[in-house]
Amino acid sequence: MAPHPVIQAIIDFSAGAIGGTACVLSGQPFDTTKVKMQTFPTMYRGFIHCFISTFRHMGVRGLYHGTSPALLANITENAVLFLSYGFCQDAIRFVSRMDKGTNLRKLIISDIQKACAGSVASIFSAMALCPIELVKCRLQVMHEMKASGKITSGQSTVWTVVKTVLKTNGPLGFYQGLTSTMMREIPGYFCFFGAYELSRSTFAQYMDTDKDSIGILPLMFSGGFGGACLWLIVYPIDCVKSRIQVYSLAGRQEGFIKTFRGIIRNEGFSTLYSGLTPTMIRTFPANGALFLAYELSRKFMMERAGA
Repeated sequence: MAPHPVIQAIIDFSAGAIGGTACVLSGQPFDTTKVKMQTFPTMYRGFIHCFISTFRHMGVRGLYHGTSPALLANITENAVLFLSYGFCQDAIRFVSRMDKGTNLRKLIISDIQKACAGSVASIFSAMALCPIELVKCRLQVMHEMKASGKITSGQSTVWTVVKTVLKTNGPLGFYQGLTSTMMREIPGYFCFFGAYELSRSTFAQYMDTDKDSIGILPLMFSGGFGGACLWLIVYPIDCVKSRIQVYSLAGRQEGFIKTFRGIIRNEGFSTLYSGLTPTMIRTFPANGALFLAYELSRKFMMERAGA
């Protein structure tokens, strides 16, 4: 028996939050390195140099700068994302039922329909994510901002960054980079959920079982594969977003189009892919952990709810 819609929403929200926590804890040092390389591409020769330099100057703590807002960001993003993902799938099932006369709960939607549901769901998660990600990115590159002379004094805590944004730009200042965040999320999560579901379907077909019984390693690989597809498609957009959110700390920053053109004109197209290496290294353990934690916790809660 299917759980009550409110219980189902709580389960999806909670499982998404658990998945987001697992994602951050397994991949934060690589995310820190990615943001540093995106915003200061000429300061580091590559991923290893950036990683070692950060560790040498700031220790392990430096690699985990921004972890608190990163945890909040990922918990919020994935909780809202998977909650919305469930609602969007239900909406697709409802429309399909009207067309086919099929019972809502018995209708299995296709992988491409799930990809579309994930894409629409990302609109809601982007609204929740943007303010927190701005704080995270600024904390991660505060050392480089001071070293490059873009700012004179650092902001070492979440609260000092929040106060500066409120004082300088007001509440709307937290939504600097929202356009690029939305441009990243909508196509990115279509690829993310599409690749994840397609990979699970392929494993299930090969193993002659259903998608929920493919095992831990195929599940984690599917999550990593989904993450890899997302980043390969939208990475240049994410680079522009990071520039807008970080450089706005030193004054007014141009919008997405002007920032994008400026990077191409002054630094070359390859700069848009600075930091891709740590991102791709991070994506398999982080997104594998995300979906493993999400699927297992959701299955556990569904069983406890009697579904």
